[in-house]
Amino acid sequence: MFTLTVRDHMMIAHSLPDPFFGPAQSLHGATFAVETTWARPVLDEHGVVMDIGVASELLSRVLDGLRYRNLDEHPDFTGRLSTTEVVAQYVAERLAARAAGIAGLERLTVTLRENPDAWASYTLELPVLSERGGPAPR
Repeated sequence: MFTLTVRDHMMIAHSLPDPFFGPAQSLHGATFAVETTWARPVLDEHGVVMDIGVASELLSRVLDGLRYRNLDEHPDFTGRLSTTEVVAQYVAERLAARAAGIAGLERLTVTLRENPDAWASYTLELPVLSERGGPAPR
């Protein structure tokens, strides 16, 4: 399996209003390093998993909707705790939707790093498209 990873970062504010989260119950800021790893079993006709510029642009566009926002007020997180895991899933699902037309991709993993010693990831299996645009045989 071949992979390509690109990363970016975002600053958000949020609270996790449940005693389980201790001091993180209160409103606080977080800076996340966000890594996306795209995977495919064979390289495309250009010898790549996908274009690095495209991967970087897709990530930036998804993160632009979260940067400098209070996730407690973000409509997509209404009724949900914005834990690192939940935010990783949110980013992965939006990236997958934006990359839906890219043939050959099988898997996407999004990792949010809160600091050098703590991170969470979410992996999403992608519907594989053949180079002709239809479903690829598995």
